[in-house]
Amino acid sequence: MRALVRIIGGLIVLAIVTLLGLMLMPMHRTAAVTNLAAGYEPPAGAGERVAIAADCAACHTAPGGKPFAGGRVVETPIGRIYASNITPDRKTGIGNYTLDDFRAALYDGLRRDGVHLYPAMPYPSYRKMTEEDVRALYGYFMNELAPVEASVPETRLAFPFNQRWGIRLWDWASLPPAGFRPYMRSAKLDRGAYLVEALAHCGSCHTPRNGLTFAEKGYESRSADFLTGGVIGAWPAPDLRARDSAAQRWSDEQLAALLASGRNETAGVSGEMAVAVDHSLQHLPKSDMEAIVSYLKAIKQDRPIADASAPRSTPAPTAQQLASASPQLGLGARLYLDNCNACHFATGKGAKNVFPNLDGNAVVTAKQPGGLISLILNGDAIPSTSERPERLVMPGFGWRLNDDEVAALATFVRQSWSNAAPAVTTADVAKLRGAVNTTP
Repeated sequence: MRALVRIIGGLIVLAIVTLLGLMLMPMHRTAAVTNLAAGYEPPAGAGERVAIAADCAACHTAPGGKPFAGGRVVETPIGRIYASNITPDRKTGIGNYTLDDFRAALYDGLRRDGVHLYPAMPYPSYRKMTEEDVRALYGYFMNELAPVEASVPETRLAFPFNQRWGIRLWDWASLPPAGFRPYMRSAKLDRGAYLVEALAHCGSCHTPRNGLTFAEKGYESRSADFLTGGVIGAWPAPDLRARDSAAQRWSDEQLAALLASGRNETAGVSGEMAVAVDHSLQHLPKSDMEAIVSYLKAIKQDRPIADASAPRSTPAPTAQQLASASPQLGLGARLYLDNCNACHFATGKGAKNVFPNLDGNAVVTAKQPGGLISLILNGDAIPSTSERPERLVMPGFGWRLNDDEVAALATFVRQSWSNAAPAVTTADVAKLRGAVNTTP
């Protein structure tokens, strides 16, 4: 009995020592992955190009706020996280960061004071950045941006998520190796891989996460799970690799058009993707866009789509039913005629490059209906881009439709034409009712 007590006591002491070590031991900082020549200077304009490709402004600029001054709310499953001020202001920004401090934030998710950043900051992807791009980005923020003194709200998560020391366990279990090692069969594909996997951090939204640590299930295309679909906030981030996914069915030109302009002949961006197009993708050079498209096409998988319902083998006669305008039409159909038909038409095909196609639309047919519900409740806008300067706004209907009506309308759209997605319930709508913006 005494031996058992001693063993238990020893285990308790060991656990306490381990816990204190995790809490108090200084975190290791990853060194530069390449030793550049003394006096190395990034090419002119390189830092701004990296900032655009890395989409820094999207998260670190609050609606109506000054660029990079922080304050944007990132909605996560564990609570609200506020993006920090990353201008070179010494009081409220990163003006006191050295190059090593800056690299530690990008690679290890560490603030200058050693406090862990939450992985809402995509440092698992930025960890692949080259030293050249790290130096360029550091120079851009420190030397080319004007400092903005702007304090942001403090992130306050519930226990145990407010114990940031625990993130080092997450890092130990989840982080990939630092640096990018080319592995594709051409320089163009390797450039596309670097942009998608590192700078643009596409996997942060489009890769599923495991249920234990909520880490991405893969960080590169050699992982079978990488870019096979995820959920960000209420929005589905579609599978990009399945043979029947939109990304693989579209031509190279159609995919490039969506990424660069926010729309193509059948679709338009919404939710978080609209923000990415607005702040980042539309500004990429043509060569980078071609590299991204080539890479996405090269990693196609011969399997059905993972995150959406399979289409009907025989499309429903929805267009004929709507055209009849019969008094016997169900509630969902009548609501569609009243609110949607003028833009998306009885065929559900919309108008090329203007109003998105609802028949087979990835947001409509996703197993997670939150994106469609949010669109009906709150509306959204396809951003103005250099290629397509018209800003196309879909109004929200939450002010005029109650939860039962939104559920009926969403269900109708999800089960019409070739769509065969599960019904939406009133409870589904109630969860999102009142949210001004359900994207992170």
